[in-house]
Amino acid sequence: MICSSPFLKLSPLAVAVRCGLGLSLAGLAPAAVAQSEDVADVDTQTMVVSATALKVETPVLETPRSTSVVTRGELDDHAVNKYDETFRYRSGVLSQPYGQDNKADWFFIRGFDANGSTYQDGLRQFREGGYFWWSTEPFGLESVELLKGPASILYGEAPPGGVINAVSKRPTDEQQSLIELQYGTNDHEQVGVDTSGPLTESGDVRYRVVGLFRSEDGEINDTDNERVYWAPSLAWDINDDTTITFLASYLKDHGTPTNGFRLPYGTVDDTPFGHVDPEDNLGEPDYERQEHEQWALGYELTHRLNDNWDLLQNLRYSQLDLLERDVYVSYMQDERNAARGLTYRDGDYEAFTVDNRAIGRWYTDRTENTLLLGLDYQYLDINYDKYDFAGSIGPVDIFDPQHGNYVPADRNAGTEHEEGKEQVGVYAQNQLRLDDRWIFLAGVRHDSVDITNRQKGAGSQDSDASNTSFSAGVMYLGDYGISPYLSYSESFITNIGSDPDGNAYAPSEGEQWELGVKYAPDWLDGYMTAAVFDLKESDTLYTSGESSNRQGGERHSRGFELEGIGYLTDNLKLTAAYTYTDVRVDIGSESDLKDLRAGLVPRNQASVWMDYSFNGALHGLNVGGGVRYVGESVDSPQYSDTKVDNYTLVDAKVRYDITPNWTAQVNVNNLTDEDYVAGCDYWCYYGESRSVIGSLTYRF
Repeated sequence: MICSSPFLKLSPLAVAVRCGLGLSLAGLAPAAVAQSEDVADVDTQTMVVSATALKVETPVLETPRSTSVVTRGELDDHAVNKYDETFRYRSGVLSQPYGQDNKADWFFIRGFDANGSTYQDGLRQFREGGYFWWSTEPFGLESVELLKGPASILYGEAPPGGVINAVSKRPTDEQQSLIELQYGTNDHEQVGVDTSGPLTESGDVRYRVVGLFRSEDGEINDTDNERVYWAPSLAWDINDDTTITFLASYLKDHGTPTNGFRLPYGTVDDTPFGHVDPEDNLGEPDYERQEHEQWALGYELTHRLNDNWDLLQNLRYSQLDLLERDVYVSYMQDERNAARGLTYRDGDYEAFTVDNRAIGRWYTDRTENTLLLGLDYQYLDINYDKYDFAGSIGPVDIFDPQHGNYVPADRNAGTEHEEGKEQVGVYAQNQLRLDDRWIFLAGVRHDSVDITNRQKGAGSQDSDASNTSFSAGVMYLGDYGISPYLSYSESFITNIGSDPDGNAYAPSEGEQWELGVKYAPDWLDGYMTAAVFDLKESDTLYTSGESSNRQGGERHSRGFELEGIGYLTDNLKLTAAYTYTDVRVDIGSESDLKDLRAGLVPRNQASVWMDYSFNGALHGLNVGGGVRYVGESVDSPQYSDTKVDNYTLVDAKVRYDITPNWTAQVNVNNLTDEDYVAGCDYWCYYGESRSVIGSLTYRF
């Protein structure tokens, strides 16, 4: 095997040479899942081509899987400054289940935590090892693509809910630049710069530089964050058949983290003292800290071998350094005072990923056949100190918090951890189109994973695992734009770490059946999709209120999703979605610990957003508004008697194109300033309050 055994420890540099440059020189397969044309118009303004679902550019309406795409235009329309705001108006996704958190981005997809589901340009962004979570900056993205359901056939280990793939901004053929200024509530201040174009007269070398500075306070008193982001890229057409694009990024967050951990007592439950103020800081802001710094460097290489075969490769090396100190409430000692815990992480990780693929296409009078062959490699090594002893942090009055009741952690009392993994995956997928009516899809993949899980003084829990995943689908391209489909897919994920008793986690496996229909009528510039699914995961993790998750029996999600995007008139665009999700979970072998309703996830969600562009005397004015409904949910399974009320939020936007170069825009989220609890999973989390952001953009 070119990359060596996954169980042979290599330095990242050696891995890069053997798995990256070696494969390039051997002509074996490159793979840039997302190139500049990954999201493109198809006949209408709303029809898109995605490379995320099948790792081959395919129209969304001809893919027998549920997918969603959020374009750059939509990110701008909604003033998305936090990655987990991306899918607020899409089906199947619960955004910000833990409220507004300046430490990390949070999604649930089809009732499953998507913490390990984030990818950028087709390569995994690691979010593992105890708060070592890669951050994605929305200003640096061209679009975000979502594949719902298990995706191990193409992406190796991944949670069963789905895969989120961010597509980076890339060099453009034409010169274009913009400067964006923002100011808003919570002292939000932002400056963004984006410039791109050719470097040579022939246009065979192109560049792009994206930069951003953002400063803002958190939703909780005495919290804040500053972010610096820089992402240069360079594309070079080596010849008519070969193009290489170099992609780099740097991001640094610095500030006091928001810890939204609250107990049901005082949030969803009444008390003699009323409710806890959502803005009160129950931690220790003078002690808490977040210092997060990350950088990445990689490339995408494409080569047309002949009329039938394309070879592609994408590769990335990344590093992340983290210092995280968080103080949180743990349990009530009496009617007013809560004990508190400490989360302390200080360390770093390095990661290397490379994905290689060969795509072959053949045509006959009746068929179009696309064969995908791939080989990918993932390497992650995390080293950190962990100090979670709560004895140094005193209790707090949750109704009148006073700060300073703590003793700084003794670094010598912490534990040293090394965690990581190496994974090699080989996959094949074939897509057959017959008579322009039928689409048949089948794929298989095998992965080998070596897991590192060591604690100094406590021995090693290293392990290895292997898994073979399958997927299949069939779709009929019917008359009147109606295309029904049926698909089956599998997933697996290796869970780094151990439960509160010190037992290493076992791998989790998932499988899904999905039946759906995609509808693109000729009378609508747009499309609608509907799907029902049955999704199961074995050996699932669940929140227990302890220092780490416990592992249970099965998590079972069944649901229905409806989504539509289209122009009702030339001036009026509608985006609407509905989600029904019923998630049940086992947390033990006893009958009363089985088939419990899962926490956080509501059964019902619905959203609608409308945009209207004016003509005539008001030409250049665009107004938009939306409503988001999130239904009732419950606390984590062992506390599922605790109910969390539904909530409805209203958003609005006004944009005016002052000149062809200047645009002013105001966005308001949670227009009515609704007070609500986003969800509970032992702890409860208040949702985001009203935010107002004004933007001024100059394009030249």
